[in-house]
Amino acid sequence: MSNPGADSIAFFHSRYNIDSAAMSSLLSIALSRGGDFAELFFEHRTNSAIQWEDQCVKSASRNVAQGVGIRVVRGDAIGYAYTESLDMEAMRRAAGTASRIGASEERPAPVDATPHLSGGSFYSIGEPLTGEPAARKVALLERADRAARAFDPSIARLDASIGDELKYVMVARSDGKVVGDIQPLIRFNVSALSQQGESRQIARTGGGGRLGIEYFDRVTPEELGRDAARQAVLQQGAMEAPAGTLPVVLAAGDSGVLLHEAVGHGLEADFNRKGTSNYSGRIGQPVASPLVTVIDDGTILDSRGSINVDDEGNPSTRNTLIENGMLRGYLHDEVSARHFGVAPSGSGRRQTFKDYIMPRMTNTFMLPGESTPADIIRSVNHGIYAVSYSGGQVNISNGDFVFSVTEAYLIENGRVTSPLRNVMLIGNGPDVLSKVTAVANDYQLSDGRWTCGKDGQSVPVGVGMPTILVSGITVGGTKVG
Repeated sequence: MSNPGADSIAFFHSRYNIDSAAMSSLLSIALSRGGDFAELFFEHRTNSAIQWEDQCVKSASRNVAQGVGIRVVRGDAIGYAYTESLDMEAMRRAAGTASRIGASEERPAPVDATPHLSGGSFYSIGEPLTGEPAARKVALLERADRAARAFDPSIARLDASIGDELKYVMVARSDGKVVGDIQPLIRFNVSALSQQGESRQIARTGGGGRLGIEYFDRVTPEELGRDAARQAVLQQGAMEAPAGTLPVVLAAGDSGVLLHEAVGHGLEADFNRKGTSNYSGRIGQPVASPLVTVIDDGTILDSRGSINVDDEGNPSTRNTLIENGMLRGYLHDEVSARHFGVAPSGSGRRQTFKDYIMPRMTNTFMLPGESTPADIIRSVNHGIYAVSYSGGQVNISNGDFVFSVTEAYLIENGRVTSPLRNVMLIGNGPDVLSKVTAVANDYQLSDGRWTCGKDGQSVPVGVGMPTILVSGITVGGTKVG
């Protein structure tokens, strides 16, 4: 893609005849009853997916969705309407519906909707996966299956899926700015079942990002299949996890999902504007160990959470949330930015044109420190080494969390020893960050398989972490540690 912003604006113009005059007219209707701000969010999305189960294709699908969401903001009140039709009359009706949040009889000045083109892109896509024939995608699934079964004779089943998306978006704002983007996305998931006698163990892994078919030049289906098989076989010989409060070493990469859930959501500005986050009113105060710096950055090349512009048309940015343990800021959309008197952080996101905007994370991670992973493990006499996760739950108001760990090991006398199963990490996000006593120099961004849910909306995100030591986390296991 030469310039995804220009290409997307041209796409909507050529296919649907949506030009500056049309956008100006719709914005004028949206503000016809007054309002502080209005925007049009156009979307055209193509999705396809193939599900592989028990050595054959179980299902295949391809969907196309399109429409426009129209928002009018008046103070903290929002009028919102959408239509799946990009016919001018249908869009005028939607703009009129959204305008009803206003109460003024004054007519707004005409809006000059002018394309605003950025120079670069954070996606280095070659060939979109949506354009590849289904047979080529099935061949990738077959390769993962063969590699997993060849890894160990106990692998009795391999389920996998490949999904792709190509989304054209265009945002027209009442301040006159028009921006566009073309957003690719792929995801490859693998689930392996190891069966030894009556014991059945399942492990899952995956990857992806804002890439096309070239992703599989970086990470092959064989690697993903073997990794799922390795984890499943590992669980066959694993011992039951100890229970109690123990030192926990969180491994680099996937452990960032714990940071995302236990800390990141509490730093989204809508919760803080409403006073429902445990970080509300605490900017400039210590909220973590001085070793901890947390960043949210939507500009990382090819990462699943990266965006050239957010869904309000603001450029993606790198935001420092916690710096050396001090709370520095929140993630903002237009509404929260106005409330706090700051600039938007490029964090306004929505699942589709049918959904309202919220402040959301992009790629959230902790910066590396000066220790080495080996030194951190050597410092632990008796604890847990947590490597990968299947997800968790968090209470935004107080930061309490529960996480299921899918790959973990016992640490004994400074050495990683027995694999563990049925490991649960139970704790409080701010409390855990205050107990970080060492941060390693091995930062990794997790491969692109994470999706974040909030208020019924899901968006792709990235997570990352160096190896860190937390002096104490409650481990839910089946025997006393």
